Amino acid sequence: MAEGSVTPAQSGSATSGTGDKASAKRTSIFDNSLIWFGAGVSVAEILTGMSFAPLGFARGIEAIVLGHVIGCALFFLAGFIGARTRRSSMETVKMSFGHIGGLLFAVLNVIQLVGWTAIMIYDGSVSASAAFPGARWVWALVIGVLIALWIFIGVENLGKLNTVAMILLFILTIVMCKVIFFSGTTATVPVDDTFTFGMAVELAVSMPLSWLPVVSDYTREADKPLGATVASTLVYGVVSIWMFIIGMGAAIYASSADNTTPDIAQIMVGAGMGFLGLLIVIFSTVTTTFLDAWSAGISAQSIFTKISGRTMAFIAVLIGTVGAMIWNMDDITDFLYFIGSVFAPMVAVMIADYYFMRTDRTKGAVDWPNIVVWVAGFALYRVLMTSVDTPVGYTLIDIVATLVLALIVGVVRKQIAAKKNA
Repeated sequence: MAEGSVTPAQSGSATSGTGDKASAKRTSIFDNSLIWFGAGVSVAEILTGMSFAPLGFARGIEAIVLGHVIGCALFFLAGFIGARTRRSSMETVKMSFGHIGGLLFAVLNVIQLVGWTAIMIYDGSVSASAAFPGARWVWALVIGVLIALWIFIGVENLGKLNTVAMILLFILTIVMCKVIFFSGTTATVPVDDTFTFGMAVELAVSMPLSWLPVVSDYTREADKPLGATVASTLVYGVVSIWMFIIGMGAAIYASSADNTTPDIAQIMVGAGMGFLGLLIVIFSTVTTTFLDAWSAGISAQSIFTKISGRTMAFIAVLIGTVGAMIWNMDDITDFLYFIGSVFAPMVAVMIADYYFMRTDRTKGAVDWPNIVVWVAGFALYRVLMTSVDTPVGYTLIDIVATLVLALIVGVVRKQIAAKKNA
């Protein structure tokens, strides 16, 4: 298994956009900020935030912020690898697991991204149909078509269209805050221990964690790698925290007497937004889900090299739209656990290799030592999630343990290689 050294500024054989053709066109810090603003403002994040209501408002904010600090630190470390090497997310994975070993994670990444595409379309269609006439499957189809349009335009060419979408999404945050926090209502959800602080932190970690195998697909195009990665991390982190708080506030202060939380679209209609509320729900779904589908195409191209990434992205949207039209996706807890158990130990190995060991194992077929370390981290995560409840959740524990194991294995490998070359 080939192993070479890598410097932080080493450039990889990255391609641009969906990987169809290398391009000299780079995205600015503002462009990257817009992309991750759109990723953060989503119905799914607001709905997830509603789960924090049993903690109470103050305690809920603590869990949300702590979880995002942990998740966004990993988000930055993963994204900066791609930004400095100019490689897509799955290409950076090959730097630790080999050019064939990385395909395992490409497959798993495509699965989770197609899954997210379906879930996001489902959530958007549910919100739209809850407040406006029309069958849910019709709204799912409308959202799917709009996502396909975004893909057709391409991440490098969204320009003013993306800016307009972001303005609409910003309106969403203002209106939701006004309705929820300035309506003079009192808390209607009792504080209880059904949802522990550790569980809440873990749920908050899960959102930025889900972007780890995606972030480099966008930071690699940045004109200023460090600035764009920092901006992407901060913008997504702050906006995601805000969405969680809005969701938690809706559950605490906007619930009815029987503790039934109104749908996001219903809240906006109640605020007199009408058709504009519908547009905001749809655009917030499109701008976030576009990233999932686009990156699914990039990852799939690592597997099916003869098919363009853009074509694979269209296929991901098609599968996600059909799935959203026919399946119920109200409970995604197991899906979030799947994401955490796969990608938390994966990024721990990548951090160890890139930032500490300075190695690039892309030339090797399958890097079995790192695969074994990942399997150990995967197993540890599954054990921790069923047996441990700490104030910081269990993703951080799994990351640290896997990172330490990866470093130990890396040092031993270098010592063995040195003896062979002596």
